[in-house]
Parts: sequence; structure tokens; C-alpha cells
Amino acid sequence: MCDADADPQDLEPAAVARALEEYRALLREHGPAWGEDPIGYVRQIETSAFLMDEHDYWITCLGKVLAAHPGASAEEIDARVQELDLHEVVRDALRGRVLDNLAALRVLPDGVSLEAVPKAVLDGGPVRTTLLVDSSRDAPVTVRVDGAAHEIPARGARLVPVTSRSEVVAGDTRVPLGSLTRQALAARLRLRAGFPCRWTVAGADGQGWYPAGAPHRIDAHRVPYFHGDDVVLDVPAEPLTVRVTRGMEYETAETQVTPDVGAETLVELAPPRLYDAAARGWYGGDMHVHMNWAGDTVGTPAQAAAVQHGEDLHVLNLVAGNVASRRVYDREALEHWAGRDLPWSDAAHIARLGVEYRNDLLGHLYAFGVTAPPGRFHTGFLGTADWPPNATGCRELRGLGAVLGYSHPFHIPVEEDDPPPAVLAGGRNCSSREIVADAALGLIDSLDVLNHSSIQATAVVYRRLLGAGNALAVTAGTDTMLSFQRRGNQSSPPGWERVYARVDGPLTAASFADAIRRGRTFATTGPWLELHVDGHGPGDILDVAPGERVTVTARTIGPEVLRIELRTADGILADGPPGEVTAELTVGEPTYVVAVAAGPRHERSMHYSGAFAHTSPVHLRVDGRRVARGADLRWCLEYLDRLEDLLRDTARFDAPEQFAAHLDLLDEARGVYIARLTGR
Repeated sequence: MCDADADPQDLEPAAVARALEEYRALLREHGPAWGEDPIGYVRQIETSAFLMDEHDYWITCLGKVLAAHPGASAEEIDARVQELDLHEVVRDALRGRVLDNLAALRVLPDGVSLEAVPKAVLDGGPVRTTLLVDSSRDAPVTVRVDGAAHEIPARGARLVPVTSRSEVVAGDTRVPLGSLTRQALAARLRLRAGFPCRWTVAGADGQGWYPAGAPHRIDAHRVPYFHGDDVVLDVPAEPLTVRVTRGMEYETAETQVTPDVGAETLVELAPPRLYDAAARGWYGGDMHVHMNWAGDTVGTPAQAAAVQHGEDLHVLNLVAGNVASRRVYDREALEHWAGRDLPWSDAAHIARLGVEYRNDLLGHLYAFGVTAPPGRFHTGFLGTADWPPNATGCRELRGLGAVLGYSHPFHIPVEEDDPPPAVLAGGRNCSSREIVADAALGLIDSLDVLNHSSIQATAVVYRRLLGAGNALAVTAGTDTMLSFQRRGNQSSPPGWERVYARVDGPLTAASFADAIRRGRTFATTGPWLELHVDGHGPGDILDVAPGERVTVTARTIGPEVLRIELRTADGILADGPPGEVTAELTVGEPTYVVAVAAGPRHERSMHYSGAFAHTSPVHLRVDGRRVARGADLRWCLEYLDRLEDLLRDTARFDAPEQFAAHLDLLDEARGVYIARLTGR
């Protein structure tokens, strides 16, 4: 099976089913952006099926703008990027590469050339794909596809949908499309592990094969995958590689098979466990997953069920949120299931509908465990005011029972000693700019240090916040989207990063949320990471006397780890190779202890920077005082000053009172940090 064993009416109640049909209509009418306001990241959506790494898109855009407008300001760059031809951006970013889903028709000065990765077909039917028309001629050329004319400017490009049976004429030259496909003899595989898993079936050329009806997803490594157990799929009677895994707690098993023509071949294969978190009292969750958020397909509850069980993801937070307009995707699902476990939940797997609260200037937040939808999901879109402050949304979500934190907080790498302006740069790019204020006021519980953007920058800011006396848990939110089949790490399986929480008693939404609130967490791209300080773990508070010594130990499991660090508020206490690192710490002033594990790029990590894990702190109090490091407090105070400048210069307000509300928030946060700095 590929979907959950549940009654379809349980998984798609009437309001949810109607919403999914509306999303399908939006996809048919508008393509992957679903008709959203074409702000920067919405335009990038149009290219993500071809530019899986969004860095390729943004770097290409920046290069094109600066080549045409040297010395352009940040504001001018943002405006000029909006003017770029996306077809040419894709062409330039690929630099001549030909993709499995994008053939290239090179229109040369003296002829044409078709470049393609042939796709194996079993039934002889037409194959739908996209053709990149890439002209190197100094004059415009007309390319006709099935009678429709496409005008290609001099040295321009166009992305044109085609099938393998389309008639293509470039200028006066007919272009045969026979190289788009190759005929293969049909066979069938049955895959069985004994429990739901993530499967990959691929030929020697990398082409993936899927069960009927399964989304054709590929992950950040461009590996095709689907979920289920005892699944049947049509395949070519050719050598195939079959791989199976089940999320980060499992290794990958692999076998080679050449199925017989016209026959069904059984492959029984199960992934071995690497570690068993639940057996240790820890449960892993993904705090930020979208069922639908525009995209090249429509995500469904049945798909979410299959993914959660196939990844053995203990906790799944499916967030309802907008993209760039007023519509809140999956709002109907939230309204139906708010405060209840989703139908496929069991003793080891909890799924809930949650919220992504969004303002692109102030930051985005996840909320898990809400008992009802909030009255407001977003601010600042379609030219509306950046008001009220996110703090208002935090208070409402808290009132609805949520545990919450900032998502994909920062995007540009920073150094440990960089001043606040390095973090605040970037325009309306969804950075978590209000976090320094909201953390001081106790309005948030966590920070998604593990995210799809800059883990490194977020970890630096996280430790600044800890040093300034803020008790925040480390969490993880992938921002994966079931409505995308090709979008880099965001079309990777949910749970490719997880927050592990040490839960008291049975796993429930409430017990998991409570563990986050208590800081009993670590977050990871895959490695297991333990931290012990005299036998105490993350979230614990130790009262020590000045000069007292404590023993600090970190342990890891996972082949991707290269280095372990033990850190306090003053920096690195000790580091060493994977396995175990132990150090003695003589405590003078109040501090915290965290452990960090890191490694290079690895097949087990879907993050572009490689492997990473980070614990929440063990707090060391001295004479009843918690950490309040002067350098970190001054950094936070400077941050608030620079944030005030940014709001004054770039935020949108309809009335002076709206800006005043932000100033009041910043002043309240300043008061907290000043009190900690002066010891009041």
C-alpha cells in the first residue's frame, strides 16, 4: 500500500475535499505558483522543478542584475530581479546541463540540435515534459509547438511544455523528438519490508519508477522516492537498483534486481536500525511541514499519513499558512481537526494540524498543539501594514494552547562575533527579526536552529539569545511541502530534520509540547546526540557553587559526524572526533552547556551544508543566578536598536500608532535586557 489504511471520508471530510479540488483547479489554471502574488520567492517557485537548489536561482539572478547594473543598491537589486525573464534565468543557471525533466533545443546560428535524457516508456504512450528552447542567434526566431507560435528573442530562451509526440518546428526546420524516449519491455516489482518504508527504484540512468498514483517526488540529492509497504509498480525488465530506508533512525538497505518480462518479481528488503530513540524515551518531530503551499501537485492527508509512517516520524505538525496573498492553505483541515490527533495517529505517531504565522519582514513562526484556528494567520502581504507586531500573534497562539517558535530564522551565514546588522540584512526575506524582542518577553518557546536555510547563522543567534538569559529550546522544522515533487530539500521527506524531545510517559501531543517548553530537546539532520552534565540532560537546571567542577560528556551515533563540540556561554569548552567527548568545567559565573555535532555533506543529510545536530542547554546557576553574559546582552540591545531603524526605514504602516506599537514592544524588551545587564 502507498496510503494509510483509513476510510477516505475520514481523511478527506467534505470541507477538506472541496479545498483540495480548489487547489487542483488553481494548479491547472496558473501552474505551480497557483496564482499567488508574484513576489520574489513566488517567482522562484516557477523555476524550482528545474533549479532544485534555490541558491542556483538567486545567484544567477544576482549575477544578471549586477552585470547589467553595476553598483546597484540592495533595493534596486530586489526590483531588478523582479524584471528578469525566468526562462533565461533557468537557461543561464543550468549552464548547458540537460535534465531528466527538461530537454534542450539549441537554436544555433546554422541549425538546431536537440539534447535530451531519454526516458524509458513501457506502453508506448506519449510522455509529457518541458522543452528549453535556447537560442544563440543574433536575431529573433519563431518556434512552433503543435501549431502554437513561440517568439524567441535574440539569444533568448523559452520553456515550452511538450509531449514526445509534439510537432516542433524551429524557423523552417522540423525537429524530431524521438530522442526524448526509448521503448522498454514491461515487468512488475512487489516491494515488501514488513512495515512502511521509503523506497527508491531506479534504473542505470537514474530514472525513477513509482507505483500508480504515487507522487513522483525526488529529494535534495535528486533521488526518487515513495512510501509504503507491499507496494506494486510497473518497471522495465532491465537492471534496477532498489533501496529502502525509514528516516534517520535507520540505515539504507540496497539490492540489484533484473525482473523478468511480463512477470511480477518479489523483493523483500528491510532497513536495519541505526538507533531507537523511543526506546530511550525520546521522540522525534518535524515542527514545520506544509501539506499544501502552492506547488506542482496537490498534497493530501493520505499522502501525509503514508509519509509519516514511512519515515517513522513520531510527531508531524502540518501547518496551515498563506503564501503571498490572503488565502490560507489547509485552513479547512485545521478547522476540522484543530485540537485532535489526525486519523492515522497511533501510540508511536502523532499528527496534528498547526499554524505557520507569517510576516516576511518580522519572521515566520510555527505553532503546534492549537485547540482552534487563530483569528489572524499573517500580516504584511499584498501591500498591507506590518502590524500588529508578531508578539500579538504569539499571545493569541499561546492562548490557544500552542507551543511555538520561529521558523527558518536566518539565511545568510554570519561569524560568531559579527554585529547585529549582519543578521538583520536581506530585505523582506522571512528572517526572524522580531525574535530578540519576543524571546526577552517569554512569548516563544523555541527556535528552529535546524531548518532548510542557514543552520550556521541560526545557531550563532541562538547561542547569543541563550547567553542573554533567554530559556529557548532548540527545535527543527524542515518547511517541506507535500505539494512539491521537485524543490530541493523542501521536496525531501518530512522529518529529514527532527527535534527529539525527552517525554515523560506516553507520547501525546501534550507531552511532546511540554518537553519542548521544558527545553528537553536536541535537533538534528540525522546524528543521535546526547549531552550529560553530571548526569543531567538538556533542559535541566543545576545549582552549583562558585569554583565547583562538573563533568560534561557528549556522545553521537551516525556515520556522518566528523566533529563534536562542547560549548558554554564563553565559547568552545572542548572538541573532538565522533563517538564521545568529555571535559571538566570549573564554574565561576552562571553559564549554559550545549553540545554540537557536525559533518560534511552526506547522503543522510538533505541540508546543503552537511550534517548537524545541536542540543538545548543544561543551565548552570550560581548563587541562584542564571546566565546573563554581558557581551550577549549588549549584542541584543544593539540588535533592538538596529531593528528599530529597519522598521522605521522599510516597514509599512497605515498610521503612526502602528509604528508606536512596535516601539513599545522594543522598549519593553530593552527593559528586560537592561535589567539582566545591571543585575536588577
